[in-house]
Amino acid sequence: MAAKLIPLFESHDRFLELNHNALTQEQPVVVSYLESFPDHLCAIDGYRAVRSFLHSYEGNASTYNSYRTHVERLLLWTLLVCKKPLLEMTRQDGELFMEFCLKPHPDWIGQVVKARYQRVGGRTAKSTDTYSVNPLWRPFFLTVKKANLKLALEQNKEPEVKSYTIKQDSFAQIFAVCGRFFQWAAEEGSSNNINPIRAIKQRSKYKQRFVADEKAKALTTLQWNFVLKTAKLMADQVTDETNDELGAGTQKVIKTKNNFYERTLFIIATIHSMYLRVSDIVGRDTWEPMMSDFHKDDHGNWWFHVIGKNSKAAKISVKDEYMNVWMARYRRSLELTPTPSPDDSAPLLQSLKGRPGLSEGHIRSLVQEVFDFAQERMRKEGFSEGEINNLRSASVHWLRHTSATADAKVRNNKDLQADLRHQSLATTVDTYYKSSDEERHRSNKNLRIEDH
Repeated sequence: MAAKLIPLFESHDRFLELNHNALTQEQPVVVSYLESFPDHLCAIDGYRAVRSFLHSYEGNASTYNSYRTHVERLLLWTLLVCKKPLLEMTRQDGELFMEFCLKPHPDWIGQVVKARYQRVGGRTAKSTDTYSVNPLWRPFFLTVKKANLKLALEQNKEPEVKSYTIKQDSFAQIFAVCGRFFQWAAEEGSSNNINPIRAIKQRSKYKQRFVADEKAKALTTLQWNFVLKTAKLMADQVTDETNDELGAGTQKVIKTKNNFYERTLFIIATIHSMYLRVSDIVGRDTWEPMMSDFHKDDHGNWWFHVIGKNSKAAKISVKDEYMNVWMARYRRSLELTPTPSPDDSAPLLQSLKGRPGLSEGHIRSLVQEVFDFAQERMRKEGFSEGEINNLRSASVHWLRHTSATADAKVRNNKDLQADLRHQSLATTVDTYYKSSDEERHRSNKNLRIEDH
C-alpha cells in the first residue's frame, strides 16, 4: 500500500482563513492531490463535505483538531483503500473502516506526531511564506508512554516503541465523530444513505476487544504530598538580587523570594483544590480568568465562576484552606490584599513581566518541573521504583483526578459531580466512587470459606 498520503487540512488558524465557497485558499498541493483521483471517487466533493463539517466546529480549536483527525482519516481511507466516494459508504464499508483503525497499514503509521506542513521562508514568518507537505506526516502515529520516555531519558537510552494500539476511548471517539459527520451530511441533504457508522452495532462487535485494566490517572497520597512539599520548597527558596539602593552606583545584595515558583505553587494548589482543567485557568476566546471571578456569598462561602467546556458557565465551591492559605500566600507575593474584591482587576495568572494570562503549554511545563523535582527527591530519600514510577507518567490533568479521588471519600457524590462539572452523575460515580484493586482485594483477602 504505497499510495501517497498527504494531510488535507492544516492548522486551526489556517483553516479559519479558507474561502468556504471555493477552493482558492487551499494549499495548491491539496487541490492537485484531490484532482489526481479518478472522477468516480468524487474526491473534491468528499473534501468539500468534510471541510463544511469542520467549518461547523471551527469555533473551538481543540474540537476542530480532534474532529479533523478522524474525518480526515475517513476521507483518505475512502480514496486510497475503499476506493469509493465518501458519501456513498455503506454499513459494510463502515465496519471495514473501523477494522482499519484498529490495525492500520504500516504505511499509515508514523513513529511520532509530526507537523503537517513545513514553512518555507526565513526565520521570521511572513505572509509571503509558502508551505510544503511534511513527508514524515502520517494519519496514525505511535506513542511512547510518558513514564517509559522519562525512564529512557534517565538511563540515557532510546525509548522502546511498541506496536500500534488504539485506546478504547479513542476508538469510541472515532465512532462518535464519524457518525456525527454522516448525520450532518444527511441533515444537509448531501447524503440519503443510512449512516454507515451508526448502523454498526458498536457495543456487541467491538467493546469486548478492550479490557479496562488501566490504573486511575491519579497520584497516590505519598506522591501528592511530595509534589506539594516540593512546590513549597521551590517557592520558599530565596535568591540573591543586586539593588542600587542609593541610586549612586552603590550596590547592595538583598534576599528576595522567587515569584516564579510562587506562581507555580499557586497553579498546582488552584487546579488541585477545585478539580480544574488547564483550560479553566488559561481561559477561552470569550473569557479570561480574573481574580474577580472569585465571589463571596452572603454566608461567607467562596465560589469560583468559570466558563468551561462548550462555553458553559459554572461556579465551583472553594475550600476555606485554599482561600486562607494558598490564595492569600500568592496574592501577598504580588503585594495584593489576601483575598480578591468584586472589582479586582488583576488577572488570575500573569507573566513575570505583568502580561495577563499564561498559555497551556507554559503551565504544563511549570508543573512538569515540579513533578521532576518531586521524583528526584523521592529517589534520594530511598523510595522504591514502584513508589516513584507512577509520578513519571503524571500530567497536569492528574491533579484534578488526584483531588477528586481523595475528596470522594468524604463528599456527597452529587456535590462532587457539580464541582467537577460532569454532565452525568454516572461519570462521577463510575470514576471516583469505587474501590481500588488494592482496597477491593484487602476487603476480601481474609474472609473464610469454612467456618471453624
